[in-house]
Amino acid sequence: MSACPICNGFRRLEVACPSCGQLLAEQGRIMDYYDDYSPYMPIDQMKLEDGYPTTYSNQQCPHLFTCSECGLEKVLLVKE
Repeated sequence: MSACPICNGFRRLEVACPSCGQLLAEQGRIMDYYDDYSPYMPIDQMKLEDGYPTTYSNQQCPHLFTCSECGLEKVLLVKE
């Protein structure tokens, strides 16, 4: 069993916006935004339904990052 270091607070990921250079804000797992009950579903089940087909087999966790300056949204795959 693996654990996402971002979800569990083991580390922070600081990423610069490719458009304007500002630091992107980490907004959590992308699948938490799918519907009202997504945050309460089993993580591995959501990985199979999240539109990122390799996240489950590659032990990755897709996180949403946004830029408060230019509005860019980017999904980054974090290794568990």
